[in-house]
Amino acid sequence: MNKIPFVTKEKVEEIVKTYPTPFHIYDEKAIRENARHLKAAFSWNKGFREYFAVKATPNPFILKILKEEGCGTDCSSLTELMMSEACGFTGTDIMFSSNVTPACEYKKAKELGAYINLDDITHIDFLEETAGIPDTIFCRYNPGGVFKMGTDIMDNPGDAKYGMTKEQLIEAVTRLKAKGVKKFGIHSFLASNTVTNGYYPELAGILFRLAAEVKEKTGTDISFINLSGGVGIPYKPDEEPNDIAVIGEGVRKKFEEILVPAGLGDVSIFTELGRFMLGPYGGLVTKAIHEKHIYKEYIGVDACAVNLMRPAMYGAYHHITVLGKENEPCSHKYDITGSLCENNDKFAIDRMLPGIKTGDYLFIHDTGAHGFSMGYNYNGKLKSAELLLKEDGSVQMIRRAETPADYFATFDFCEILKNY
Repeated sequence: MNKIPFVTKEKVEEIVKTYPTPFHIYDEKAIRENARHLKAAFSWNKGFREYFAVKATPNPFILKILKEEGCGTDCSSLTELMMSEACGFTGTDIMFSSNVTPACEYKKAKELGAYINLDDITHIDFLEETAGIPDTIFCRYNPGGVFKMGTDIMDNPGDAKYGMTKEQLIEAVTRLKAKGVKKFGIHSFLASNTVTNGYYPELAGILFRLAAEVKEKTGTDISFINLSGGVGIPYKPDEEPNDIAVIGEGVRKKFEEILVPAGLGDVSIFTELGRFMLGPYGGLVTKAIHEKHIYKEYIGVDACAVNLMRPAMYGAYHHITVLGKENEPCSHKYDITGSLCENNDKFAIDRMLPGIKTGDYLFIHDTGAHGFSMGYNYNGKLKSAELLLKEDGSVQMIRRAETPADYFATFDFCEILKNY
Protein backbone atom coordinates (compact mmCIF):
# COMPACT_ATOMS: atom_id res chain seq x y z
CA MET A 1 0.00 0.00 0.00
CA ASN A 2 1.25 3.48 -0.82
CA LYS A 3 0.33 7.10 -0.36
CA ILE A 4 -0.31 9.17 -3.47
CA PRO A 5 1.08 12.73 -3.53
CA PHE A 6 -1.26 15.47 -4.70
CA VAL A 7 1.50 16.88 -6.94
CA THR A 8 3.42 15.06 -9.66
CA LYS A 9 7.07 15.26 -10.62
CA GLU A 10 6.05 17.32 -13.66
CA LYS A 11 4.08 19.76 -11.51
CA VAL A 12 6.99 20.17 -9.10
CA GLU A 13 9.41 20.76 -11.97
CA GLU A 14 7.08 23.53 -13.12
CA ILE A 15 6.78 25.01 -9.60
CA VAL A 16 10.53 25.11 -8.91
CA LYS A 17 11.05 27.43 -11.88
CA THR A 18 9.48 30.07 -9.63
CA TYR A 19 9.78 28.72 -6.08
CA PRO A 20 12.92 26.72 -5.25
CA THR A 21 12.83 23.77 -2.88
CA PRO A 22 12.28 23.16 -0.10
CA PHE A 23 8.68 24.30 0.30
CA HIS A 24 5.48 23.25 1.98
CA ILE A 25 2.50 23.00 -0.34
CA TYR A 26 -1.20 22.65 0.54
CA ASP A 27 -4.13 21.25 -1.45
CA GLU A 28 -6.99 23.77 -1.38
CA LYS A 29 -9.60 21.47 -2.95
CA ALA A 30 -8.98 18.68 -0.44
CA ILE A 31 -8.99 21.13 2.51
CA ARG A 32 -12.40 22.46 1.50
CA GLU A 33 -13.85 18.99 0.91
CA ASN A 34 -12.64 17.77 4.30
CA ALA A 35 -14.16 20.79 6.08
CA ARG A 36 -17.48 20.05 4.42
CA HIS A 37 -17.35 16.38 5.43
CA LEU A 38 -16.78 17.39 9.06
CA LYS A 39 -19.69 19.83 8.98
CA ALA A 40 -21.96 17.18 7.46
CA ALA A 41 -20.95 14.62 10.09
CA PHE A 42 -22.17 16.92 12.88
CA SER A 43 -25.09 18.51 11.03
CA TRP A 44 -27.48 16.82 13.47
CA ASN A 45 -26.33 19.36 16.10
CA LYS A 46 -27.76 22.78 15.27
CA GLY A 47 -25.05 24.68 17.14
CA PHE A 48 -22.08 22.69 15.85
CA ARG A 49 -18.94 24.56 14.87
CA GLU A 50 -15.35 23.69 14.12
CA TYR A 51 -12.75 26.03 15.66
CA PHE A 52 -9.60 25.30 13.67
CA ALA A 53 -6.48 25.00 15.84
CA VAL A 54 -4.38 27.87 14.49
CA LYS A 55 -1.21 26.46 16.04
CA ALA A 56 -1.35 23.58 13.54
CA THR A 57 -1.04 25.79 10.44
CA PRO A 58 -0.83 29.50 11.28
CA ASN A 59 -1.23 30.98 7.82
CA PRO A 60 -3.83 33.66 7.01
CA PHE A 61 -4.51 32.23 3.55
CA ILE A 62 -5.40 28.87 5.11
CA LEU A 63 -7.50 30.56 7.79
CA LYS A 64 -9.46 32.48 5.16
CA ILE A 65 -10.24 29.25 3.29
CA LEU A 66 -11.56 27.71 6.50
CA LYS A 67 -13.50 30.87 7.32
CA GLU A 68 -15.25 30.57 3.96
CA GLU A 69 -16.17 27.01 4.96
CA GLY A 70 -17.80 28.23 8.18
CA CYS A 71 -15.03 27.47 10.66
CA GLY A 72 -13.88 29.60 13.56
CA THR A 73 -10.39 29.62 15.06
CA ASP A 74 -8.94 28.12 18.21
CA CYS A 75 -6.16 30.37 19.54
CA SER A 76 -3.69 29.90 22.37
CA SER A 77 -1.50 33.01 22.12
CA LEU A 78 -1.57 36.74 21.44
CA THR A 79 -0.23 36.42 17.89
CA GLU A 80 -2.81 33.76 17.01
CA LEU A 81 -5.53 36.09 18.27
CA MET A 82 -4.06 38.93 16.20
CA MET A 83 -3.89 36.77 13.06
CA SER A 84 -7.50 35.67 13.54
CA GLU A 85 -8.59 39.28 13.96
CA ALA A 86 -6.71 40.30 10.80
CA CYS A 87 -8.44 37.52 8.86
CA GLY A 88 -11.87 38.80 9.85
CA PHE A 89 -12.72 36.44 12.69
CA THR A 90 -14.61 38.37 15.36
CA GLY A 91 -16.32 37.71 18.66
CA THR A 92 -17.41 34.14 19.11
CA ASP A 93 -15.71 33.14 15.86
CA ILE A 94 -12.70 32.75 18.16
CA MET A 95 -12.08 30.26 20.97
CA PHE A 96 -9.21 31.19 23.27
CA SER A 97 -7.84 28.02 24.90
CA SER A 98 -4.57 28.76 26.64
CA ASN A 99 -2.57 27.84 29.72
CA VAL A 100 -0.12 29.78 31.91
CA THR A 101 -1.79 32.77 30.28
CA PRO A 102 -0.22 36.24 30.41
CA ALA A 103 -2.53 39.13 31.30
CA CYS A 104 -2.12 40.77 27.87
CA GLU A 105 -3.55 37.68 26.18
CA TYR A 106 -6.68 37.59 28.33
CA LYS A 107 -7.11 41.31 27.66
CA LYS A 108 -6.91 40.78 23.91
CA ALA A 109 -9.32 37.83 23.97
CA LYS A 110 -11.80 39.83 26.07
CA GLU A 111 -11.42 42.85 23.76
CA LEU A 112 -12.23 40.65 20.75
CA GLY A 113 -15.25 39.11 22.47
CA ALA A 114 -13.75 35.63 22.03
CA TYR A 115 -14.89 32.62 24.00
CA ILE A 116 -12.41 32.28 26.86
CA ASN A 117 -11.58 28.77 28.07
CA LEU A 118 -10.15 28.80 31.61
CA ASP A 119 -7.42 26.24 32.19
CA ASP A 120 -7.30 26.55 35.98
CA ILE A 121 -9.53 27.62 38.84
CA THR A 122 -6.95 30.19 39.97
CA HIS A 123 -7.43 31.97 36.64
CA ILE A 124 -10.87 33.16 37.70
CA ASP A 125 -9.45 35.88 39.95
CA PHE A 126 -6.60 36.55 37.51
CA LEU A 127 -9.01 37.06 34.62
CA GLU A 128 -11.30 39.25 36.71
CA GLU A 129 -8.41 41.48 37.77
CA THR A 130 -6.79 41.77 34.34
CA ALA A 131 -9.67 41.81 31.86
CA GLY A 132 -12.98 41.26 33.61
CA ILE A 133 -15.30 38.26 33.60
CA PRO A 134 -17.31 37.82 30.37
CA ASP A 135 -20.95 36.72 30.15
CA THR A 136 -19.95 33.36 28.64
CA ILE A 137 -17.02 31.27 29.74
CA PHE A 138 -15.60 27.77 29.28
CA CYS A 139 -13.81 25.61 31.83
CA ARG A 140 -11.27 22.96 30.89
CA TYR A 141 -11.58 19.54 32.52
CA ASN A 142 -8.83 17.04 33.36
CA PRO A 143 -10.20 13.71 34.67
CA GLY A 144 -6.76 12.58 35.88
CA GLY A 145 -5.51 9.02 35.84
CA VAL A 146 -5.02 7.07 32.63
CA PHE A 147 -7.39 7.36 29.69
CA LYS A 148 -8.22 3.93 28.29
CA MET A 149 -10.39 2.62 25.50
CA GLY A 150 -11.06 -1.01 26.26
CA THR A 151 -7.70 -2.43 27.30
CA ASP A 152 -5.68 0.12 25.31
CA ILE A 153 -4.05 3.04 27.10
CA MET A 154 -4.59 6.09 24.90
CA ASP A 155 -2.90 8.75 27.03
CA ASN A 156 -2.18 9.84 30.59
CA PRO A 157 -4.25 12.92 31.57
CA GLY A 158 -3.00 12.66 35.15
CA ASP A 159 0.45 13.75 33.96
CA ALA A 160 -0.87 16.57 31.77
CA LYS A 161 -0.57 20.19 32.88
CA TYR A 162 -3.98 21.12 31.43
CA GLY A 163 -7.38 21.55 33.03
CA MET A 164 -9.19 21.35 36.36
CA THR A 165 -10.26 18.44 38.49
CA LYS A 166 -13.98 17.69 38.57
CA GLU A 167 -14.32 19.23 42.02
CA GLN A 168 -12.50 22.37 40.91
CA LEU A 169 -14.62 22.67 37.78
CA ILE A 170 -17.87 22.41 39.72
CA GLU A 171 -16.58 25.02 42.19
CA ALA A 172 -15.48 27.23 39.30
CA VAL A 173 -18.95 27.14 37.75
CA THR A 174 -20.50 28.10 41.08
CA ARG A 175 -18.09 31.01 41.59
CA LEU A 176 -18.38 32.25 38.03
CA LYS A 177 -22.16 32.14 38.17
CA ALA A 178 -22.03 34.32 41.28
CA LYS A 179 -19.85 36.76 39.33
CA GLY A 180 -22.50 37.13 36.64
CA VAL A 181 -21.61 34.53 34.02
CA LYS A 182 -24.76 33.56 32.13
CA LYS A 183 -23.60 30.80 29.79
CA PHE A 184 -21.09 28.01 30.37
CA GLY A 185 -19.09 25.61 28.25
CA ILE A 186 -16.85 22.71 29.18
CA HIS A 187 -13.83 21.44 27.28
CA SER A 188 -11.36 18.58 27.47
CA PHE A 189 -8.52 17.00 25.53
CA LEU A 190 -7.59 13.48 26.57
CA ALA A 191 -5.49 11.99 23.76
CA SER A 192 -3.50 13.12 20.75
CA ASN A 193 -3.64 11.81 17.17
CA THR A 194 -6.04 8.95 17.79
CA VAL A 195 -6.65 6.82 14.72
CA THR A 196 -9.87 5.24 15.94
CA ASN A 197 -13.48 6.16 15.36
CA GLY A 198 -14.18 5.51 19.03
CA TYR A 199 -12.19 8.35 20.62
CA TYR A 200 -14.58 11.26 20.12
CA PRO A 201 -17.68 9.30 21.22
CA GLU A 202 -15.80 8.10 24.31
CA LEU A 203 -14.68 11.65 25.15
CA ALA A 204 -18.18 12.94 24.44
CA GLY A 205 -19.63 10.45 26.91
CA ILE A 206 -17.24 11.70 29.62
CA LEU A 207 -18.06 15.37 28.99
CA PHE A 208 -21.80 14.77 28.56
CA ARG A 209 -21.96 12.97 31.92
CA LEU A 210 -19.93 15.80 33.48
CA ALA A 211 -22.39 18.36 32.09
CA ALA A 212 -25.29 16.43 33.61
CA GLU A 213 -23.48 16.28 36.96
CA VAL A 214 -22.69 20.00 36.89
CA LYS A 215 -26.36 20.74 36.29
CA GLU A 216 -27.41 18.44 39.10
CA LYS A 217 -24.96 19.91 41.63
CA THR A 218 -25.07 23.60 40.69
CA GLY A 219 -28.40 24.05 38.93
CA THR A 220 -26.48 25.42 35.94
CA ASP A 221 -27.18 24.38 32.37
CA ILE A 222 -24.15 23.84 30.19
CA SER A 223 -24.65 25.53 26.82
CA PHE A 224 -21.54 24.36 24.95
CA ILE A 225 -19.36 21.24 24.97
CA ASN A 226 -16.02 21.47 23.20
CA LEU A 227 -14.53 18.10 22.24
CA SER A 228 -11.23 19.81 21.38
CA GLY A 229 -8.81 17.95 19.08
CA GLY A 230 -7.25 14.51 19.14
CA VAL A 231 -8.87 13.03 16.03
CA GLY A 232 -5.79 11.94 14.13
CA ILE A 233 -4.62 10.91 10.70
CA PRO A 234 -2.91 7.79 9.36
CA TYR A 235 0.74 8.75 8.90
CA LYS A 236 1.61 5.22 7.77
CA PRO A 237 0.13 3.95 4.51
CA ASP A 238 -1.23 0.73 6.01
CA GLU A 239 -3.28 2.52 8.69
CA GLU A 240 -7.01 2.99 8.23
CA PRO A 241 -8.11 6.64 8.33
CA ASN A 242 -10.78 7.85 10.70
CA ASP A 243 -14.30 8.00 9.26
CA ILE A 244 -15.68 11.35 10.37
CA ALA A 245 -19.25 10.33 9.50
CA VAL A 246 -18.99 7.33 11.84
CA ILE A 247 -17.41 9.54 14.52
CA GLY A 248 -20.20 12.12 14.24
CA GLU A 249 -22.85 9.42 14.52
CA GLY A 250 -21.11 7.97 17.58
CA VAL A 251 -21.19 11.37 19.28
CA ARG A 252 -24.87 11.77 18.33
CA LYS A 253 -25.75 8.49 20.04
CA LYS A 254 -24.03 9.60 23.25
CA PHE A 255 -25.85 12.93 22.99
CA GLU A 256 -29.23 11.21 22.77
CA GLU A 257 -28.34 8.74 25.49
CA ILE A 258 -26.94 11.19 28.09
CA LEU A 259 -27.72 14.85 27.40
CA VAL A 260 -31.31 14.66 26.15
CA PRO A 261 -32.62 12.81 29.24
CA ALA A 262 -30.73 15.32 31.43
CA GLY A 263 -32.64 18.20 29.85
CA LEU A 264 -29.56 19.38 27.96
CA GLY A 265 -30.70 18.64 24.41
CA ASP A 266 -29.88 22.18 23.24
CA VAL A 267 -26.14 21.92 23.92
CA SER A 268 -23.95 23.07 21.03
CA ILE A 269 -21.03 20.81 20.13
CA PHE A 270 -17.69 22.40 19.20
CA THR A 271 -14.51 20.83 17.86
CA GLU A 272 -10.95 22.20 17.70
CA LEU A 273 -9.29 20.08 15.07
CA GLY A 274 -5.93 20.89 13.53
CA ARG A 275 -4.24 17.71 12.38
CA PHE A 276 -7.47 16.19 11.01
CA MET A 277 -8.35 19.39 9.17
CA LEU A 278 -4.98 20.02 7.49
CA GLY A 279 -2.48 17.22 8.09
CA PRO A 280 -2.97 15.06 4.97
CA TYR A 281 -3.44 18.07 2.72
CA GLY A 282 0.07 19.45 3.04
CA GLY A 283 3.42 18.08 1.92
CA LEU A 284 7.06 19.09 2.16
CA VAL A 285 8.82 19.00 -1.21
CA THR A 286 12.59 18.71 -1.04
CA LYS A 287 15.42 17.93 -3.43
CA ALA A 288 18.16 15.32 -3.07
CA ILE A 289 21.43 17.23 -3.19
CA HIS A 290 23.99 14.68 -1.89
CA GLU A 291 24.57 10.95 -1.70
CA LYS A 292 26.80 9.48 0.98
CA HIS A 293 28.09 5.90 1.14
CA ILE A 294 29.74 4.94 4.44
CA TYR A 295 28.46 2.46 7.00
CA LYS A 296 24.96 3.23 5.79
CA GLU A 297 23.47 4.75 2.68
CA TYR A 298 22.50 8.38 3.11
CA ILE A 299 20.56 10.77 0.91
CA GLY A 300 21.03 14.41 1.89
CA VAL A 301 18.19 16.78 1.00
CA ASP A 302 17.84 20.55 1.00
CA ALA A 303 15.22 20.47 3.77
CA CYS A 304 16.05 19.78 7.40
CA ALA A 305 14.37 19.58 10.81
CA VAL A 306 13.88 23.35 10.64
CA ASN A 307 11.27 22.63 7.96
CA LEU A 308 9.77 19.55 9.64
CA MET A 309 10.62 18.94 13.26
CA ARG A 310 8.39 15.96 14.09
CA PRO A 311 10.74 13.13 13.00
CA ALA A 312 13.68 14.62 14.92
CA MET A 313 11.59 15.54 17.98
CA TYR A 314 9.33 12.49 18.33
CA GLY A 315 10.78 9.92 15.97
CA ALA A 316 7.52 10.46 14.07
CA TYR A 317 6.93 8.60 10.81
CA HIS A 318 6.26 10.59 7.65
CA HIS A 319 5.81 8.66 4.44
CA ILE A 320 8.11 9.63 1.55
CA THR A 321 7.47 9.38 -2.16
CA VAL A 322 10.27 9.80 -4.68
CA LEU A 323 8.46 11.75 -7.37
CA GLY A 324 8.55 10.12 -10.77
CA LYS A 325 9.51 6.77 -9.24
CA GLU A 326 6.15 5.89 -7.68
CA ASN A 327 6.00 2.57 -9.54
CA GLU A 328 9.60 1.51 -9.01
CA PRO A 329 10.44 -1.14 -6.40
CA CYS A 330 11.56 0.03 -2.97
CA SER A 331 14.85 -1.84 -3.21
CA HIS A 332 17.24 0.57 -1.48
CA LYS A 333 17.60 1.24 2.24
CA TYR A 334 18.35 4.86 3.11
CA ASP A 335 18.57 7.38 5.88
CA ILE A 336 17.11 10.62 4.50
CA THR A 337 18.94 13.47 6.22
CA GLY A 338 19.06 17.23 6.50
CA SER A 339 22.12 19.39 7.08
CA LEU A 340 21.78 20.38 10.74
CA CYS A 341 24.67 19.67 13.10
CA GLU A 342 22.47 17.19 14.93
CA ASN A 343 22.42 13.45 14.21
CA ASN A 344 18.66 13.28 14.74
CA ASP A 345 18.10 15.54 11.71
CA LYS A 346 16.65 12.66 9.71
CA PHE A 347 13.32 12.41 7.92
CA ALA A 348 13.61 8.63 7.66
CA ILE A 349 15.90 5.94 9.06
CA ASP A 350 16.49 2.63 7.29
CA ARG A 351 13.62 3.44 4.94
CA MET A 352 13.12 1.23 1.90
CA LEU A 353 12.72 3.47 -1.15
CA PRO A 354 13.41 3.38 -4.88
CA GLY A 355 16.97 4.23 -5.88
CA ILE A 356 17.50 7.97 -5.39
CA LYS A 357 19.87 10.11 -7.40
CA THR A 358 21.01 13.68 -6.82
CA GLY A 359 18.39 15.98 -8.31
CA ASP A 360 15.39 13.75 -7.48
CA TYR A 361 12.46 15.40 -5.75
CA LEU A 362 11.02 13.85 -2.59
CA PHE A 363 7.49 14.47 -1.36
CA ILE A 364 7.21 14.10 2.41
CA HIS A 365 3.57 13.42 3.23
CA ASP A 366 1.20 14.70 5.91
CA THR A 367 3.00 17.90 6.85
CA GLY A 368 -0.10 20.11 6.59
CA ALA A 369 -0.42 20.40 10.38
CA HIS A 370 2.43 20.84 12.88
CA GLY A 371 4.87 20.91 9.97
CA PHE A 372 5.91 24.43 9.02
CA SER A 373 4.46 25.75 12.29
CA MET A 374 7.00 23.96 14.48
CA GLY A 375 9.92 25.38 12.51
CA TYR A 376 12.84 27.17 14.11
CA ASN A 377 16.19 28.71 13.11
CA TYR A 378 18.86 26.49 14.65
CA ASN A 379 22.17 26.60 12.75
CA GLY A 380 20.97 29.81 11.17
CA LYS A 381 18.74 27.81 8.85
CA LEU A 382 15.89 29.69 7.22
CA LYS A 383 12.28 28.58 7.05
CA SER A 384 10.83 27.74 3.67
CA ALA A 385 8.05 29.20 1.59
CA GLU A 386 4.48 27.93 1.85
CA LEU A 387 2.53 27.43 -1.37
CA LEU A 388 -1.12 26.76 -2.12
CA LEU A 389 -2.20 24.43 -4.90
CA LYS A 390 -5.43 26.15 -5.83
CA GLU A 391 -8.58 24.46 -7.03
CA ASP A 392 -7.90 25.55 -10.62
CA GLY A 393 -4.43 23.93 -10.58
CA SER A 394 -2.47 27.17 -10.26
CA VAL A 395 0.03 27.69 -7.46
CA GLN A 396 0.07 30.70 -5.14
CA MET A 397 2.77 31.65 -2.67
CA ILE A 398 1.10 32.11 0.71
CA ARG A 399 4.29 32.73 2.69
CA ARG A 400 7.64 33.69 1.22
CA ALA A 401 10.81 31.92 2.24
CA GLU A 402 12.86 33.59 4.94
CA THR A 403 15.99 35.50 3.97
CA PRO A 404 19.15 36.27 5.94
CA ALA A 405 17.68 39.75 6.50
CA ASP A 406 14.78 38.14 8.38
CA TYR A 407 17.21 36.14 10.52
CA PHE A 408 19.15 39.29 11.43
CA ALA A 409 16.05 41.50 11.82
CA THR A 410 16.01 41.40 15.61
CA PHE A 411 19.42 43.07 15.63
CA ASP A 412 17.96 46.15 13.96
CA PHE A 413 18.75 48.19 17.07
CA CYS A 414 22.52 47.98 16.50
CA GLU A 415 25.07 48.58 13.74
CA ILE A 416 26.86 45.22 13.76
CA LEU A 417 24.81 43.54 11.01
CA LYS A 418 23.40 46.61 9.29
CA ASN A 419 24.87 45.56 5.91
CA TYR A 420 23.07 42.23 5.92
